Amino acid sequence: MMHKQIWQAAALAAGMWLTVSANAAVVYTNDFATTEVGKIPADFMILDGQFTVQEFEGTRVLELPGAPLDTFGILFGPTEADGLAVSARVQGTATGRRLPSFGVALNGVAGYKLMVSAGKRALELNKGEETLTSTPYTWKPGQWTWMKLQVTKVKEGVWQVAGKVWPAGEAEPTAWTVVVEEKAALAPGRPSVWGIPYATTPIRFDDVKVEKAP
Repeated sequence: MMHKQIWQAAALAAGMWLTVSANAAVVYTNDFATTEVGKIPADFMILDGQFTVQEFEGTRVLELPGAPLDTFGILFGPTEADGLAVSARVQGTATGRRLPSFGVALNGVAGYKLMVSAGKRALELNKGEETLTSTPYTWKPGQWTWMKLQVTKVKEGVWQVAGKVWPAGEAEPTAWTVVVEEKAALAPGRPSVWGIPYATTPIRFDDVKVEKAP
């Protein structure tokens, strides 16, 4: 688990131990260290895809294989309509010009997804299959990337959906990268992670966490 220990040491030095803010209460976390290789945690539910825990760089991670090609997701954590933030570290590689797409999500299958669309050089905030907003983003193959998505109720009938990304080992940015305002009632659902292995190489997830939004 050397790479995880190195990352934790760097995070502590930056004053952002596991990126937990002083106002955030962690309600779920999983680093897959106690899950048997080839299995998934008992409380995870696969929507589609051959997700399993695998060894990678001396630690255990949740891995989506590079084939077949489709959109795959897996659910975990509590069921809520708002007031949560989900985060995870994600890693993948490129094959020539073929680049993966991956992300974190809230509010279940048809909920909000923060997706790195590496082939488009974009960070997208989606609701179901609809892209609500996007911004230019250049992903670095092979690098672990933090992703965080939060849904909060601003006032009666108004919710804010916000997402951010940053390289693992660097301090979490204060500002959100993408933000939208929603006025439709939100359906409750579980957090999730998603992957589309366009590069035909594995997509890996680690240190998934769900917090109460501050």
